[in-house]
Amino acid sequence: MSAPPFAHLHCHTHYSLLDGANKIPELIAKVKEQGMNACAITDHGNLYGSLEFYQTCKKNDVNPILGYEAYIAPGHRTDRSASRMKDATFHLTLLAMNVKGFQNLMKMSSRAYLEGFYYKPRIDKELLEEFNEGIICLSGCASGELSRFLLADERQKAEDLAKWYSDLFGDRFYMEIQDADIQIQTDCGEATTDLANRMGLPLVATNDAHYLCTDDAEMHDVLLCVNTKSFRSDEKRM
Repeated sequence: MSAPPFAHLHCHTHYSLLDGANKIPELIAKVKEQGMNACAITDHGNLYGSLEFYQTCKKNDVNPILGYEAYIAPGHRTDRSASRMKDATFHLTLLAMNVKGFQNLMKMSSRAYLEGFYYKPRIDKELLEEFNEGIICLSGCASGELSRFLLADERQKAEDLAKWYSDLFGDRFYMEIQDADIQIQTDCGEATTDLANRMGLPLVATNDAHYLCTDDAEMHDVLLCVNTKSFRSDEKRM
């Protein structure tokens, strides 16, 4: 019995600056090699790689899904009262269904830089209400607002948030789960699945891919250390 078809819907490239080690040509070659006919690009807070990704996919007969992992403010995008990045931003996965959807992604990502930049370029729920047409929304990774509520056992807040997104996006909203054998993903996945079942919302499994192969893990770790100005766990300060 053959495995069911799968496409990566949460995938970072080197355009996720200092947090992605996937180069687009190699990524699409690997997608093709593994028999997948589609792949999404969801870089952190930007659409810089969209054109290269689209053109490379088309040349290799792979269906391109253009999107990005947005940073969304907990309140209004112009509020800069949070004292640390964790409190100022959540992650949210947005995918364009069509040309209108991509145009709306561009509008939101531009407004995020021009109006919402605080630690990161941020959108907010106001922009989602205005520019959601043509966009599929996934609830996000362990750094998403929904996951934060679930991990804190704030069930009513999680349910209210899921209902808000479901009311706004309708059948274009999916509860996102991930499982890379990381405990926080397991905890989020179990709680998200339970909530989705109780509310009758569809689930989608993604993998939050930041690099191509197992051998690239160390290289990506170095990128993260540069990004966060930290030391690797196996290194000592000199």
